[in-house]
Amino acid sequence: MVNIAVLGYGTVGSGVVKILEKNHSHVSRKAGEEINVKYVLDLREFPGDPVEKVLVHDFDTIVNDPEIRVIAEAMGGLEPAFTFAKRALEKGISFCTSNKVLVEAKGAELIELAKEHNANFFFEASVGGGIPIIRPMIECLTADHFDEISGILNGTTNFMLTKMDQEGAAYEEVLSEAQALGYAERNPEADVEGHDAGRKIAILASLACEKQVSFEKVKMEGITKITGTDFAYARSLDVSIKLLGTARKKDGKLYALVAPFMVPKNDPLYAVVGVYNAIKLHGDMLENVMFYGQGAGKEATASAVVSDIQDCVRRLGSHREILWSKEQKELGDIMEYPFRFLVRVEDGDAEKLASFQAALGDADRLDAPEGVSGEAAYLTKPMTENALQAAVQAADVNVISRIRLSW
Repeated sequence: MVNIAVLGYGTVGSGVVKILEKNHSHVSRKAGEEINVKYVLDLREFPGDPVEKVLVHDFDTIVNDPEIRVIAEAMGGLEPAFTFAKRALEKGISFCTSNKVLVEAKGAELIELAKEHNANFFFEASVGGGIPIIRPMIECLTADHFDEISGILNGTTNFMLTKMDQEGAAYEEVLSEAQALGYAERNPEADVEGHDAGRKIAILASLACEKQVSFEKVKMEGITKITGTDFAYARSLDVSIKLLGTARKKDGKLYALVAPFMVPKNDPLYAVVGVYNAIKLHGDMLENVMFYGQGAGKEATASAVVSDIQDCVRRLGSHREILWSKEQKELGDIMEYPFRFLVRVEDGDAEKLASFQAALGDADRLDAPEGVSGEAAYLTKPMTENALQAAVQAADVNVISRIRLSW
């Protein structure tokens, strides 16, 4: 029997305990040892909950117990999670987590510490919830160099954009609905401004290039400025709008970005709706492969944590090599990466508009969708953000919005 501890008895932590109880024999058989939850750490009390029998409030009780071999963390935030992870690994206790903040900021350091002490640090649930993406990247798809990772990495914003697309709802309306359903927090900034997706693409990019890609260096644009008019143009082009996290290699440089993109029907990401996530990888040998599923939620995320617990149990006394060093990976300037854009500008002086179209490189002017007036819209050829800004300044036009195309 292997004794483990779970840190945090919130949504994910309680889900981990539930799976370990409900599927006890199945999970233990797959792990090769019976798994026993000896402790659950939380500051709160849970009167009447069976967890009371194993509930503790002091991490020292757990880390100083020689019977504890694996710890699963589901508290969130950088501290005290980082301190707890360090202390556990220094004692040779394997540690797994769903905490993307911890993994993005300290993943390389904790992997190194796990190696020093012949333990493991696993984090499958930190990206994509229940979607298996971390383990395939480090164990299955190891023959390829990845030159692009793109995906829908946040279920909240995908739910909101789906509602705006399919029902014509306004941003404020769908945000209120997402909050009422528990998909969005009272302060939704991490989701709607792209920060959540930014941390996830930073983790995936770090694994792909085997160096530290810092969240702070990823350019992030959210969905707060997307309007019904943007979706009207999208429908006229037979595309949809998705918030994508993407990391791409070009001319020896790595570029990372989170932003709304127009996605065509022939892209499998087009069909990903609601709270679902999908991650698409392009390798130099494999070419395209996509992983799809529930990107959040109690059972989905907890399932990934339990999978890591099983892997830790199977590997007791050994270390699984994960190539991710603390060396910083310098990113290319995303302002110099060429994209196609849909650019909407205020209608006005015909000479200025003609000058702007020419400055864009003879971009295609679009017919306005029904009910839209007072503006002109253009589809550009591939160009950099810096070149687009220069064209706007040279022609002296007022931009209403601009959205990148994914193709």
